[in-house]
Amino acid sequence: MGNAIFGVIFHWLGGLASGSFYVPYKGVKKWSWETYWLVGGFFSWIICPVILANLLTKNVFGVLAHQSVSTLAMTFMFGVLWGTGGLTFGLAMRYLGMSLGMGVALGYCAAIGTLLPPVAKQIFPQIPDIQVAETISQIAATTSGKVTLIGVTVCLLGIFIAALAGATKEKEMPAAEKQKTIAEFNFKKGLIVATFSGVMSACFSFGLTTGNPIGVASIAAGTPELWSGLPKLIVVMLGGFTTNFIWCVALNLKNRSGYEYLASTQRHPGYGMDRSAAVNATDALAAQTEGERSLRAQRGDRRIPLLGNYLFSALAGTTWYFQFFFYTMGATKMGKLDFASWTLHMASIIIFSTMWGWIFHEWKGSSKKAHTLIASGIATLILSTVIIGFGAWLKTQGPGH
Repeated sequence: MGNAIFGVIFHWLGGLASGSFYVPYKGVKKWSWETYWLVGGFFSWIICPVILANLLTKNVFGVLAHQSVSTLAMTFMFGVLWGTGGLTFGLAMRYLGMSLGMGVALGYCAAIGTLLPPVAKQIFPQIPDIQVAETISQIAATTSGKVTLIGVTVCLLGIFIAALAGATKEKEMPAAEKQKTIAEFNFKKGLIVATFSGVMSACFSFGLTTGNPIGVASIAAGTPELWSGLPKLIVVMLGGFTTNFIWCVALNLKNRSGYEYLASTQRHPGYGMDRSAAVNATDALAAQTEGERSLRAQRGDRRIPLLGNYLFSALAGTTWYFQFFFYTMGATKMGKLDFASWTLHMASIIIFSTMWGWIFHEWKGSSKKAHTLIASGIATLILSTVIIGFGAWLKTQGPGH
């Protein structure tokens, strides 16, 4: 049980990293979303996984090279699917803010991530790399399974309450007030994006499951069990990188924003700028018309802080990776309680992301009703992860549970 306590601590550290990763992006100025998302992604999906796996595990590339094609392909495939969720996850934050965006997306992620592996096991029993003990029917036939399904139902209720809070906020708050806290707040668009993101992000859980043989092989190569999950992260993350790279480059081409990676001056004022930068540009134009500012000063308002943008994006991407770094550590420490790892991870993310949402006053100006609804929604989502975790714990108590 002592090891399980360390497992819980690692999972909450992972939740803190995930719930906080978007904060450094707020320091990026005059870069388009696709630019800073891809820069951060290089650290999340390529640089950090490879460096840390090489430092902390034995013969990482040799271990990967000796895996079956089916193991690597399925782990990569679910990484690709997860990548679509990660891609739209950033958009959910963009349109809903950190508290509501993460609450809705992760509510779906907790529910689907718990059910996806056993559902796939039932639908595709002939696939050997789906290393799940029970199908969805077998789960529903046990007490622990019934508790888990109740937790999923509570999770969906929490999503509905959080969505209702967002609808209330959008209806009550003046447009100018919304822009002060979340520059591009759009509840309808954000809800669709967050729903899609949550469902697809749950594929990460299945990617780790199909990649279990990689962890076993890493231990056999001499890697301590604590770090044995890092090699399979390389494969899952590579899948996620593939999706995000294609999409971000496509947006760079479409929006003519590819120059931003190296440019020191913004070519298209108003695009990809934060709200304060847009106001500065408007003021600069007015000042020029009135003869109050020089051309040099106007250009200064369009200057891209290149070094700062790379540093903030790198920090965000690295923080994003560490959620999975700690997740794999926590899973190795949970022992028989490993069934609860995914729900513990989701619960901690929801709590920390909500904390940041309140710190940044994302709900400032909304009514008491909206505040009550979002608090109730988040509490319900957290309760759902506790119920699912309890169901997973009952599973460890032996036959009949």
